[in-house]
Amino acid sequence: MLIEKMVWLLIKMEVCTVAVKNSWLIFILTVGVFGIINTEMGVMGILPLLAKKFSVSITQAGLLISLFALAVALAGPVMPLVFAGFDRKKVMLLVLGVFVTSNIVALVTDDFSVLLLTRLIPAVLHPVYCSLAFSVAAASVSRAEAPKAVAKVIVGVSAGMVLGVPVSSFLASNFSLSAALALFAVVNGAVFLATLFFIPSLPVEYRPACGEQLSVLKKPVMWLAILAVIFMNGAVFGVFGYFSTYLQEVAGFSWNWISTVLLVYGLANIIGNFVGGRLLTCAPLKTVLFFPCVLALAYVAVFLAGAYAAPLVALTLVWGVLGGVNANINQYWIASAAPEAPDFANGLFLTAANLGTMFGTLLCGWFITLLGIKMVLVGGLVFLVFCVVAVSGRLYVEGAGLKGAVEE
Repeated sequence: MLIEKMVWLLIKMEVCTVAVKNSWLIFILTVGVFGIINTEMGVMGILPLLAKKFSVSITQAGLLISLFALAVALAGPVMPLVFAGFDRKKVMLLVLGVFVTSNIVALVTDDFSVLLLTRLIPAVLHPVYCSLAFSVAAASVSRAEAPKAVAKVIVGVSAGMVLGVPVSSFLASNFSLSAALALFAVVNGAVFLATLFFIPSLPVEYRPACGEQLSVLKKPVMWLAILAVIFMNGAVFGVFGYFSTYLQEVAGFSWNWISTVLLVYGLANIIGNFVGGRLLTCAPLKTVLFFPCVLALAYVAVFLAGAYAAPLVALTLVWGVLGGVNANINQYWIASAAPEAPDFANGLFLTAANLGTMFGTLLCGWFITLLGIKMVLVGGLVFLVFCVVAVSGRLYVEGAGLKGAVEE
């Protein structure tokens, strides 16, 4: 009896130790993704200052953002394949090292062309780290718990998008432009050291051949998943990209109020990551199927709220939570279409998400040009209709069917 209790206690201690190690691993990955996204998005908060320092127009300075995003979209499907067979810890250290070095060069250079290079080079490796972070987080827990683990890492994405712009802007305005640029290097440097000393070696036990990984593109469900993510992300960011203008022109908010509302959206986005992880763990198909419908109802409510401040702020909170859920659904929907090639699938997720943002912004901008700023919501609804078609198409092809998803 005593021996049985001792064995049970040892097993329990081992389980707790593994749980602590996994939590620490996921925390480092989350901060790592935050540092990567912060480097990408934080430049938005200091763009006018960079234009002034390097004596270029604001349009030229905008290349620091647009070229970074383009490089991520193009590298998304390719770079994870290139590094698929290497120890994942070493690959993450390589990417973080490139980001730190590029951040330091950006801090000291006075040449705009060099500054552009410090954006393009790490941008090419951006999908490598993010795809590995998602894959490693998912592999560190059971398959049933994988969506929760990935959701925690995606918190780093939301935090980078929410905090990157205001923090860099605050440092630049209250201290100096150099302080804002130094932030990127410090965060990535800290994650580099944490990865070096606290993450164990992560060798790849089985490396699918490039042809085997590329073969997932022959699957109709993969293309339907990609289309669904493009439409879903386009519906969210196509509208959100013009939301500050909407708040100013339709609701008549001051810039202080606009900043507050956008912060509310961002914080709600982080909450939505945890909500999305739980929903996908409990009922993945139902979550994916009903999400576009719920977001469509939110857009209709925002449209009807018009210039009324209180309901608009409340709806922004709901919309922010849905935005966080969206990020989790995007990753899950593509990764689940190709479980045999997780790294490649995560690269496709990053590409599809970026394409969705680009197409969503273009279409919603077209609606604004033709019909006015309030019609931006109609553009979002159009994307959601196509999203439902793509999601339903995949469910049909897989044999799950709408009835199966509802009865899940």
